[in-house]
Amino acid sequence: MIIKEISLEEALPVRHLAMWPDKDLDFVRVPGDEEATHLGLFANRELISVVSVFKKEEGAQFRKFATLPKHQGKGYGSKLLVYMIGFMQKRDVPKIWCNARVSKIDFYSNFGLVTTTKTFQKAGMDYVVMEKVL
Repeated sequence: MIIKEISLEEALPVRHLAMWPDKDLDFVRVPGDEEATHLGLFANRELISVVSVFKKEEGAQFRKFATLPKHQGKGYGSKLLVYMIGFMQKRDVPKIWCNARVSKIDFYSNFGLVTTTKTFQKAGMDYVVMEKVL
């Protein structure tokens, strides 16, 4: 298993298949993608899990954290999340946050992220902002 920086073009297909396979590829693009840091986890030379980190004045937001469906539940996403947190700590980022699907609150809580009062809906899904001070 290897975790390393990847290009946006490498991240997009994993995002698409894992998050919004019924939408077109452009649906998984977000503003700032070109400036973000994209990290990928490879197993047996296959890109399995991705996360994109967007630096902000107050810290960094991680977005589009996705693992290919056939590899979900095997711990790959957890390994990538732990790596990303350490990656941000080494860069003296004071805080990280994400817009978590409500169904994933327990997952992110296991890594020290806490829910905030900020909630919203997108494409029929409920989200909550979760954050962690580093």
